[in-house]
Amino acid sequence: MSKDNSAVLYLEDGTLFRGRLFGHPGERAGDVVFNTAMTGYGEILTDPSYRGQIVIMSYPHIGNYGINSDESEGYGIWPEGLIVKECCRGYSGFRAQTGLDRYLDSGGVIGLEGIDTRALVRKIRQRGSMPGIISSVDFDPESLRRKLEDTPPFSERNLVAEVNASDKAAHRVYSGGSSSGRIIGVVDFGAKLNILRRLEERGLSVKLFPGSVSIEEILSSGADCVLLSNGPGDPVSVKGGIELARDLIEYNREKRLPVFGICLGHQLLGLGAGGKTYRLKFGHHGGNHPVKDLRDERVRITSQNHNFCLDPETLPEGFEVTHINLNDRTVEGFRHRELPVMGVQFHPEGGPGPWESAYLFNEFMEYGNA
Repeated sequence: MSKDNSAVLYLEDGTLFRGRLFGHPGERAGDVVFNTAMTGYGEILTDPSYRGQIVIMSYPHIGNYGINSDESEGYGIWPEGLIVKECCRGYSGFRAQTGLDRYLDSGGVIGLEGIDTRALVRKIRQRGSMPGIISSVDFDPESLRRKLEDTPPFSERNLVAEVNASDKAAHRVYSGGSSSGRIIGVVDFGAKLNILRRLEERGLSVKLFPGSVSIEEILSSGADCVLLSNGPGDPVSVKGGIELARDLIEYNREKRLPVFGICLGHQLLGLGAGGKTYRLKFGHHGGNHPVKDLRDERVRITSQNHNFCLDPETLPEGFEVTHINLNDRTVEGFRHRELPVMGVQFHPEGGPGPWESAYLFNEFMEYGNA
């Protein structure tokens, strides 16, 4: 293998994987995580929640149907890098506008193929998610080790601030539909576009705010309800989001402003309520996670992307767990028994993944009608 098309992945534990470059030449560091979805790589690449992460696709053949911008969850490519067993260059999707290789190259994102992704995923499952550096310009393990040591840890980066500061942030470029219904204020910590689409389909007029918004700004906008969006990173680092969640919960003790948190927004609501979060061993990333709704005992398959979880033992009085993950029994949803405050850890909007949990948007709208 010539160095012209070589690329490597160096992990924090000293393991070096050698493979082939696709996408854009370069070097990027991030937390290495794996995604178990068989499809949906276009949505994964455009999801701002993947900021700061190098994504392994566990399914071996990625790129078969190309890239279609209509399936984008954001503007631009957000992961630090993509790792696959094989990048398919002969895509055949009838709506495809370009291929995966060219798409990564145009976005300045490095890809690595030709390694044993099963062995890599097994290592992550056994040891847990860890930092890594992917490179097509440096192949020396000692040099890569030093670079990785100089990279700020994932949990110490305020990735929400990085997403919001980017010119690709949804709140800077999103133009909502022309619905004349109730106004929902969506706080953008890295919002997926499919969340906004699902809200508009239900007749809500979406008003998007950056993650630094205050409750006073939301109230002055005339919003009838609030959604705290998904986003990247450790929720504890999002100080402004925790404060906003706390303010929204307290506001609902006196007046009514229904609040719904999704993924990071769910974690921020839990922290704002007085709970605590912890880091999962290797996170949940994929479109096939079984979640049980404890209220009706139904099990639904969900799309997920998170590294942190809410500790149910720390939820204060008045709050209850509503959903659990059947793989590891972690919290997937909670609500206040009296206040119109609810959150779910998974993605009811799908994209990629099933839409079996879209009923939660209707449930949230019923809060607003009460």
